[in-house]
Amino acid sequence: MNISEICDKLRSGSDTLALQNASQKNIALNAVISSIQKNRSAILAANDEDVASARAKGMSESLVERLSLDDKKIDSIIDSIKIIISQTDPIGEETAGWNTPNGMSIRQVRVPLGVVAIIYESRPNVTADAFALAYKSANAILLRGSSSALKSNKAIVSAIKEGLSSPEAQGFGVPDAIELAPCESHDEVSEILSAVGKVDVALPRGGSKLINMVVEQAKVPVIQTGAGVCHLYVDESANLKMAEDIAWNAKTQRPGACNAIECILVSEKVAGEFLPRLAERFADKVQLRVDQKAFDILNSKPAGSKIILAEESDFGFEFLDLICAVKVVKDVNEAISYINSHNTKHSECIVTESRKNARLFQAKIDAACVYVNASTRFTDGGEFGFGAELGISTQKLHARGPMGIKALTTTKYMIEGDGQTR
Repeated sequence: MNISEICDKLRSGSDTLALQNASQKNIALNAVISSIQKNRSAILAANDEDVASARAKGMSESLVERLSLDDKKIDSIIDSIKIIISQTDPIGEETAGWNTPNGMSIRQVRVPLGVVAIIYESRPNVTADAFALAYKSANAILLRGSSSALKSNKAIVSAIKEGLSSPEAQGFGVPDAIELAPCESHDEVSEILSAVGKVDVALPRGGSKLINMVVEQAKVPVIQTGAGVCHLYVDESANLKMAEDIAWNAKTQRPGACNAIECILVSEKVAGEFLPRLAERFADKVQLRVDQKAFDILNSKPAGSKIILAEESDFGFEFLDLICAVKVVKDVNEAISYINSHNTKHSECIVTESRKNARLFQAKIDAACVYVNASTRFTDGGEFGFGAELGISTQKLHARGPMGIKALTTTKYMIEGDGQTR
């Protein structure tokens, strides 16, 4: 991979996009939608090959689900692009402005980051989502997906470029604003992370191994998106039916997602009532790895239940599977302390009828998203109304939480005078 040549082309694309208005970018994005519709069968056929290959290599079904596309997911990709089209163009937004005593005018204006690289695993829908968010915010994007999704990613990028080059784009399309790394060698990742002056920012999206590698090796700026060791705390005042339903959704609806819960904490005051309910609900579906207190409560297991005594390494671990750790805690304060020492700053939830405990939990939990009485599965750009996301940022600088189009911008100051000197 010739990183200099690729980035020079992307820089040119970014410079062109920076001069376009929202209407021009939206025309091009609508052309991309038409092209994805036109190439739907080719995209799904390519994905079928990726899925067959992944299964042949022994990929777990929860990860195969992340890799798989179908008509519903293609429709979702298109709907996401439509939402991005409908959003206000952030470029050129004046975030602040004032006049100085000596008569100068100072404006703080939102501008694109430039050339963005995303290094991600499995999910081919990220290819389209990342492109659309970058394009609307006038950024060029370098995509480096995983080899397991290479055929799918190639088909999607081909459709995007076809749309940007089509007559429907009315000459506004900028095909140089997107490139897909060939995924021929792991050295490509190192090249991207070392492309100082070529790549303005890199974003890892995937498991903890990938994220840690990017953060440790990068010489270019990185926005850290996080692995999801997410927790659900069932408070002593919780509506236990609600807690049961939220736990079921947050663990089983999509266990391979980063916003699925990996650990359930239960107040000791309701553990005797709640844990048997949880075990019965999860029986035949989810393996529960429980601490000693929970194990003692569940000594008479429901038929078909999968309950084992947890090891210490099970706590603070991202299973990405139908496995969940369970721990009994004294109260909300112990739950908060435990979560802050074991989480990845992603998404945390309390189920409670106590307003005091809810506010305490929200105030003291260190995470990008903190829920009261709702599933952590809502941590998602689409669910937040962003249309899509580039990832869930778990850091505290620049962006935090689901990253929409504004997260792909920075600001610069525009100063105008009439000859002032200092």
